[in-house]
Amino acid sequence: MSEPVLDLTSKESRYDRQELISWWDQSRLRAARVLVVGAGALGNELVKDLTLLGIGQIFVIDMDIIENSNLARCVFFRERDEGRLKAEVVAEAASEMNPDVSVLPIIGDVRTAIGLASYRHFDLVLGGLDNREARLHVNRCCWKAETPWIDGAIEGLLGVMRVFIPPQSACYECTLSENDFKILAQRKTCSLLTRDEMLAGKVPTTVTSASIVAGMQTQEAIKLLHRDLVPYDFAGKGVMFNGLTHDSYTVTYPCVDDCLSHDTYDRGAWREGPEGATLGDLLSETSTALGTDDVVLDLEFDLVAALNCSACDADEVVMKPLPAVRSSEAHCPVCRGERTPVLAHTIDRDAGWGLLDLTPAEINAPPNDVITGRAGGARVFFTVNQPAMGTKKGLAQ
Repeated sequence: MSEPVLDLTSKESRYDRQELISWWDQSRLRAARVLVVGAGALGNELVKDLTLLGIGQIFVIDMDIIENSNLARCVFFRERDEGRLKAEVVAEAASEMNPDVSVLPIIGDVRTAIGLASYRHFDLVLGGLDNREARLHVNRCCWKAETPWIDGAIEGLLGVMRVFIPPQSACYECTLSENDFKILAQRKTCSLLTRDEMLAGKVPTTVTSASIVAGMQTQEAIKLLHRDLVPYDFAGKGVMFNGLTHDSYTVTYPCVDDCLSHDTYDRGAWREGPEGATLGDLLSETSTALGTDDVVLDLEFDLVAALNCSACDADEVVMKPLPAVRSSEAHCPVCRGERTPVLAHTIDRDAGWGLLDLTPAEINAPPNDVITGRAGGARVFFTVNQPAMGTKKGLAQ
């Protein structure tokens, strides 16, 4: 038997070394669509790792601009980028790093910039978030769309990485403590004047913590994309890392039976809402689909139909999701007093404010959102407000 010969003249492919792993399938990474939520310290590291691996399509969503303090923790940012949108800069720099990869920015708050139906088109969601509200929103969207997601969090030299796979594992909401729920409830009920300030806290972080946690997140992403080829047993689990001592340990989260996030939308009941349909039209479509007139519509968000000033006995029609209403809008333009949001979530045939004559776009539903038609326990799910492909709002179709 002849000795193997090492050919030093052959040119290795970009992915040659990772393809040496016995179960590795580069073609499925090339075909993968991954959403990265957040373009800060964790988001930079996540996009960097995914880009180097050759993930075919990476969508990165963020609403913030680059500040000087970001430069010490974010590999893609330069001094010349201060004041620019984080997601756009990350997408540009990552695309230059690997021309095989399409990195597309989505500008906005994850709660309002993309709708629930978008999550059906992602193979995975990776979180680089810094607050409970956004995590809970992503968690519920992933559960309804049956999309696995990998959460990461850092503070100082501490970090945590968690994997949630609907519908069989525990989810993010299952991990919340009683104190977490109290904080969420407080923030949900606080006035518009204080909501923005409460969500604007700064978290101490380092690039080392970000790289460690993002590396673990990306490693789990690789395994999840190959989970039919390599055994996978990390659903509903997390890794806690202490950079001060280099201790780490694994946690298995119990699945909470009555968890509110455990609502998976039957894929057979999804359908496209008729183009230009009003909410009244969707009620009629629901009646036809479910065979009864006793139907309602459920939105995926709390709609601020109007802002009411009790002192002036005056209302201003708003028609925006609650997260999209800024604290500056809370002041009455006449008396400068604080106004109260008039909220709508479930819509029936007696809905006020002219809602039945409005389209999902006219109530500012997120692009590719879902409106649920319901009669008792029977449901049908309409995909609505679908923008054209190729626009920033249509990237996740």
